[in-house]
Amino acid sequence: MMISEMTWFQVEEYLKQDDRAVLPIGSTEQHGFLSLSVDTILPEKVARDAAEPLGVPVFPTVNYGITPYFKAFPGTVSLRIDTMLAIVRDVLDALFSQGFRRILIVNGHGGNNPVQALASEWMADHPGTSVRFHNWWNSPRTWAKVNAIDPVASHASWMESFPWTQIGNVAPPREAKPMVEVDRVRTMDPARVREMLGDGNFGGLYQRPDEEMLALWQVAVEETRELLESGWP
Repeated sequence: MMISEMTWFQVEEYLKQDDRAVLPIGSTEQHGFLSLSVDTILPEKVARDAAEPLGVPVFPTVNYGITPYFKAFPGTVSLRIDTMLAIVRDVLDALFSQGFRRILIVNGHGGNNPVQALASEWMADHPGTSVRFHNWWNSPRTWAKVNAIDPVASHASWMESFPWTQIGNVAPPREAKPMVEVDRVRTMDPARVREMLGDGNFGGLYQRPDEEMLALWQVAVEETRELLESGWP
C-alpha cells in the first residue's frame, strides 16, 4: 500500500502491529528513447507490486539521484552526493522517530550506491534498526533472468523497456546498438559522454517482446518481496 493512499491514522494503526516500510529511490535522467523517469517508475512499481500483498507501506519515491555524467542531456537532474545523502538521512530519521525499524530501500539507479554506505552508517547510530539496500535490477535472480533472456543488456536498452517506461508516440530503432565502453563513460565530462553515447543507450536491443519483459518483472517482484518477508535480524 502506498503512503499517498493512506491517512496518518492508518499509519499509526499499522505501526501497532508492524515496523516495516519501503523507500524507493531513483533518478531523473536520460534513458534514450524511454521516459526520463525510468529510474523512478521502476523502483516505485517493483516496491508497490512486492509490498502490496504483505500490507507494507511504500513511501513516495525520491525522484532525483546522483547522475552528473548525463547532465548534458536535457531533462536530466543530478543531485550532489551530499544532498542525496542528506535527503535519505532525513527520511530515515523521520521513519525511525515514528517507530519504523525495518526499512527496505529499493534503488533504481546505479549512481545512488553511496546511499548503501549511508545506510550502514545510519544503522550504527540507531541500534535495533535494520536497513536493506536493494538494487532491484541486478539482484541475483533478477540479473540471472536478464542474462537468460539476452546478455547484451545495458542502460536505456531493452532491459529497462517495459510497457510502463515506454513513450507511446516514440519508436526506437529495431536493430541492436553496439556496446559502448562503459568504463570510458566514467572518465568523461558530460559533454563528451553525450557525444560518445549519441541517443543515450549504452548498447544492445532497444526492445524485446512484452512476454519476456513481464516474465523478468515477475522475478524482480518475487525477489523484492522475499526481502520484505524474511531474513530480517
